[in-house]
Amino acid sequence: MKSDLPTFQEVKASLNQRELQILSKSAAYSKDAVRRRSEDRIDTGHRQNYAVDSDRILHSLAYARYIDKTQVFYLVEDDHITHRVLHVQLVSKISRTVGRFLGLNEDLIEAIALGHDIGHCPFGHDGETCLSEVCVKHGLEPYQHNVQSIRFLEHIERKGKGLNLTLQALDGILCHDGEIHVQALSPQPDKTFDSFDKEVADKSRNPDLALLPMTLEGCVVRIADTISYVGRDIEDAIRLNLIRRDELPRRCVEVLGDTNGTIVYNLVTNLIASSMGTGAVSFSQPVSEALKALKEFNLNRIYLNRSIKPNTNDIRTLFHMLYERYLKDLQQNNGSSIIFSQYLNDMSAQYRDNTSAPQVARDFIAGMTDKFFLRQFPEDLRPKSISPRYPEGQG
Repeated sequence: MKSDLPTFQEVKASLNQRELQILSKSAAYSKDAVRRRSEDRIDTGHRQNYAVDSDRILHSLAYARYIDKTQVFYLVEDDHITHRVLHVQLVSKISRTVGRFLGLNEDLIEAIALGHDIGHCPFGHDGETCLSEVCVKHGLEPYQHNVQSIRFLEHIERKGKGLNLTLQALDGILCHDGEIHVQALSPQPDKTFDSFDKEVADKSRNPDLALLPMTLEGCVVRIADTISYVGRDIEDAIRLNLIRRDELPRRCVEVLGDTNGTIVYNLVTNLIASSMGTGAVSFSQPVSEALKALKEFNLNRIYLNRSIKPNTNDIRTLFHMLYERYLKDLQQNNGSSIIFSQYLNDMSAQYRDNTSAPQVARDFIAGMTDKFFLRQFPEDLRPKSISPRYPEGQG
């Protein structure tokens, strides 16, 4: 007897049709998603395209390593200081909230948000600077975490076969650039995998190249990245006695508030109100100016504060030592090295045949967590954790 229940394909088709009815005309519809390779499992399965992307990122090895990756403060023994995994979750939550009000595709937003920092190496932006120095020294392009995110997702996950994510998700991850301040963002549509590959190559050679996401969802995640960290970093810095709350710029406090909760609420509310029906995402001018000033305060008082970086020179030395060690192991085919036993031996022939020794060393180190990185050295070479409370007045 034939069942009257709808098939998975019929249910998915109805969900795709519902998107046309409830989402904005500016949204990225699941039916329009593009992959490098078609997959019968996706075509016949129950999940919509961007839901597949977010699931694949969530279950990737690189996502699991977020748990011990630095956000801003490293080698600080305080469990309440933000790590990369929490930052990513905050970006996902904030951007999905904005996307819901703007009628955008929340599955695509989630995929971009979850994957946007996959390429961060140990010790955050300081580690990125150190690894970039090593890469350039050995003839590689400067290290950039957004470009490396694409490498992990397309060329390293699944033992070098990649996750076969959609162009729309990969593009949003590449173009997230949350550190660049803008009042408004409009998408640059009509990209293809050919144009995307060119952007990856151009960005690799020129870190200052400005890229725009192809979807409004990508624009939302890019701005939500800033919203998620600007107030949170202030709270962490106050907790560590780097700054005091009464030191925040007065104009910023008047417009945005002086706690992470109020800052996030006011930024999100203004972003939604200023963006509805415009086909872009934007802040009002007063809020944009206040946010820019607050980011500059964070840069000068937190990110460039030398008192939070007593181990930077030691970390730089360790990056160079580790890279040289693994490069030598690869060149001498030292099968006992962990770069073989825990990384390269499991990789596909496609990865091994198309990746140079300097690139393999970079990829292996880039994927490490902070603790795994430090475990590669004897105890006496590892930098020590610093006090969870800096002496007051060091800001």
